[in-house]
Parts: sequence; structure tokens; C-alpha cells
Amino acid sequence: MKDNEGKFRFSAPSEVGELLSGVGYLPSVEISSVLFLADRLKKPILVEGPAGTGKTELAKSTAKALGARLIRLQCHEGIDESKALYEWNYKKQLLRIQSDGSSSPWSEVESNIFSEEFLLERPLLQAIRARDPVVLLIDEVDRVEIETEALLLEVLSDYQVSIPELGTMEAKQIPLVFLTSNNTRELSEALKRRCLFLFLDYPEKEREMEIVTSKVPGVSRTLADSIVSFVGSLRELDLKKRPSISETLDWALTLVNLGLEEVDESVAKSTLNVLLKYRSDIAKASKSILSS
Repeated sequence: MKDNEGKFRFSAPSEVGELLSGVGYLPSVEISSVLFLADRLKKPILVEGPAGTGKTELAKSTAKALGARLIRLQCHEGIDESKALYEWNYKKQLLRIQSDGSSSPWSEVESNIFSEEFLLERPLLQAIRARDPVVLLIDEVDRVEIETEALLLEVLSDYQVSIPELGTMEAKQIPLVFLTSNNTRELSEALKRRCLFLFLDYPEKEREMEIVTSKVPGVSRTLADSIVSFVGSLRELDLKKRPSISETLDWALTLVNLGLEEVDESVAKSTLNVLLKYRSDIAKASKSILSS
């Protein structure tokens, strides 16, 4: 995207990779390319994939790499315009009405209480009105209702917000926008058309080893190889929740703190609760270990 001086955030996909690597996020070529194109085409990025594959972390790391402010809208069932866009500070409005009493005509009181002083900005409006560089993260967008999804689409299409009492507020700059989805429900075609698409799956073995060795002090490549191989075998099981990348890192740190250099059956069984968070998953994984 061009800023006020007509510059883009990134000069090339390779620069994206360098910036993200510089803040500890190891991107694939696809990730770097999609971020570069989102900047050039002024489009949001819809990031889908299993839970724990680094979707939210990608937005956070991008903000950190750019030195930008991260504005996050955490989606959930029942979220509406007042939580996503804006609402009025009713308590403050009531105090103003009471203080004015009957000394002013209602038309004057009304115009005063529906002014900037009483406006509470929520994440979408904050991002639209920001003058400093921002990254907007709309997290778990698949959890909102269709009506709220339509609101998001409207805002992201024109990067402006209409407030009846104040008029139309246009973006001071177009933020870099990430929408994440665990694909718990199908998003509308209209929203998907508006975005560039990025699917983040669990990383390939070599890339996950790079992540482990770069993030966990003291882990050897031999131990990292054993860790990543074992976690990969767990992800092939029919589990309620497969181990995420962060749980792989937690397990690697656990084994390093225990002073271990290899993963055997005893070690795996005694530390499965670091990787798996459901009793049924731990039982299934234990059975798989014994039979292998």
C-alpha cells in the first residue's frame, strides 16, 4: 500500500521474509508472496488453517516487523456493530443531559451529545481512523453471524464508515488487514472475493525443525528431529485437538529442561500432557505408542 509519501510497505517478497525472520517468524515463500501482494493490491488476507498453525502469530509478527500498532477484533458469537465498529458513551451522554437540565432546547442538547466527545471507537473504526501505521487483525471471523460478516465486508470494501449523526468517516490510510478462520463454518463468497487467500497447514518437517531450533535454546538438531517426527506422527492420529506449533515448542523446552537428548517410549508417555489436552487424545496416543 502507498502511504502519504507514495511508498509501499515492502519492496519485494524477499524483504517480507527478511522482516518476518528478523522478529522470529520463519515464513514460507508463499506467506512472503501473499503479504507482498496484499500490500500492493490493497487487499485483506484471509488466513485459514487448523488451530495452532500460526495464523494469529503471523499478524502479530507483521505488525512487529513493520513497527506498526496491532488493532485486534476478537470475533465471537453475538458480536455486533457496537463491539466491532462504534457505540455511544450513554453514561456520559446522560450526565450531559442532566447537567444541561432544562436550560437548553432539546435540539441543541441532542447535537451536543452525538458528537466526537461521546463516541467510543471499537477496533474497526479505530483502524479506519488511525493516522499511525496499523495492522488490523480480525481473529476467528468464522465465529460471527452472517449479519456481522456483511458489516465487515462493507467496511473492508470501501474502508469507510457511515455514522448517521456524524457523517461518513473515510480511512486516513488503508491498514494491512488479516482475517483468520479455523473454517468452523463456510464464509460467504463475497467476503472471500474481497480477500487474498492463504492456507496455513502444519509445517513440513524441515521448516518445523527450523522453528524449534531457533525458538528453543539448547535444543540439538538430533533432539529437534526426534521431537518433530514424533509430533508429526501424533498429527496423523484421529485426535480431538492435534498438537499446535506452540505445543511442539513447549514440549521441546520441557525435554531440554529435563536434560534429555532423545525421545523414547517412556519419555513420550510421561510428557504427553504437554502436547495433548484431552484425556481421550492422551489415551489414544499412548495406545499408538505401545503398538508402534
